[in-house]
Amino acid sequence: MRLPWRVLLGALAAVLLISSCSGQPQGQPEPAPPVAAVHFEPGAGAGEVSPTAPIKATVDQGRFESVQLTNADGKAVAGQLSPDGKSWQATEALGYGKDYTWSGQASGADGKKAPVQGSFRTVQPKKTVRATVNPTDDAQVGVAMPISVKFDEPVKDKAAAERALSVQASTPVEGSWAWLSDKQVDYRPKEYWPANTHVTVKADLYGVSYGNGSYGLADLTSDFDIGRAQIVKAAVGTHQMVVMRDGKQVASYPASYGEEYDPGRNTPNGTYIVMQKNPVEIMDNPRYGYHDVRKTFAARFSNHGEFIHENQENAAALGKVNNSHGCVNLSAADAKAYYDSALLGDPVEVTGSASAMEPRYDVYDWILTWDQWKAKSAL
Repeated sequence: MRLPWRVLLGALAAVLLISSCSGQPQGQPEPAPPVAAVHFEPGAGAGEVSPTAPIKATVDQGRFESVQLTNADGKAVAGQLSPDGKSWQATEALGYGKDYTWSGQASGADGKKAPVQGSFRTVQPKKTVRATVNPTDDAQVGVAMPISVKFDEPVKDKAAAERALSVQASTPVEGSWAWLSDKQVDYRPKEYWPANTHVTVKADLYGVSYGNGSYGLADLTSDFDIGRAQIVKAAVGTHQMVVMRDGKQVASYPASYGEEYDPGRNTPNGTYIVMQKNPVEIMDNPRYGYHDVRKTFAARFSNHGEFIHENQENAAALGKVNNSHGCVNLSAADAKAYYDSALLGDPVEVTGSASAMEPRYDVYDWILTWDQWKAKSAL
């Protein structure tokens, strides 16, 4: 059966009408996307991000109406939006092994909105390493006191750790860090600290990669003071122990140093520091057959075993004969006077001995020459 031409023309007109109502008019372009372009640092989807890396969002051809970075618990990260609204930067360190998500909205120069969206993940350390710093806050120490940063685990990337350390002194000094082991780095000035100097140490170790998957656990700081300049001049041949304070002699105590003709009993040449003070010290030396010997007013200046201490039993030799086992013997009264005047970190300069101390016993920082010391820096 044939349909009339009138019916066919009507059906075609209906199809064209439906097409024109439901689609984009032919020849018309798609709507332009928003011109505002949001960028992230680190990039969206990044992993293994350092928690102390710069965390930033910026927008081209527009500004942020809102922007936020949150952790997996929904807590917002503290940050600062620039005055022109074109950038936002985190102002706090992030956590280890955490997911962070961007949210918000940017408004473009064309008036269109663009979403702020993306995420990244921070690095998960195999191990976090604790560190300590000495001297501690509010300490008052002698002019030869080094700054010592000690780590719980060996540090492979010493340069990275050292770059995170800084020292500021109220009286500027020339100084350097030196690695004394894989777990200890010390700082000392080229010359003794100036008296009455205030020192600030910053160890920005959180987020620092030490290598082998180990990272710094926390930042450290210390503020301490250098006291008066007191120096012991221990010239063994004089049988006297001279105390200099701020450039003037304040005491000369009759002393007995180590036996000069037995290398095992010498008081070795070297520059040491007072590293410990004990009102009573129990001493042992199996090689020379004595045990549990009680001496008072003992100031240790080497972990090799040397002290300045009372030895009233050796009074006949004080000022006359060197017959100790390496320590500096003083009378009870003189030992107490010196002990009461000493600060940890005061230098003890031993000269005129038949032997010198090897640089292997704490604290040997001042036994090394300045060039030897600087050579131990990782930078």
